[in-house]
Amino acid sequence: MAKKAYWVSAYRSIKDPDKVAAYAKLAGPALKAAGARYLALGNAAQAYEAGIKSRIVIIEFDSVEAAVKAHDSPGYQAALKVFDHAAERDFRIVEGTE
Repeated sequence: MAKKAYWVSAYRSIKDPDKVAAYAKLAGPALKAAGARYLALGNAAQAYEAGIKSRIVIIEFDSVEAAVKAHDSPGYQAALKVFDHAAERDFRIVEGTE
């Protein structure tokens, strides 16, 4: 059985909030259609070490393959075009431990 996978997206700064909002309107439905389950979404409650107390998103998928497929899907790629570098973020896909 495949291990779960997680998208972790930590925003460092947002240059254009309107573009981020437009991106979110497209990205959410595209990712949910690909099996995404949002686990955390919003501003960090607390930040330590080199962390920045800003927007963070954690999304669960059934596998790394499903997470990559969601990223590469036409719907999510359309959302990224709308995003158009509206924010600086650290985006990763990581495999779960179980």
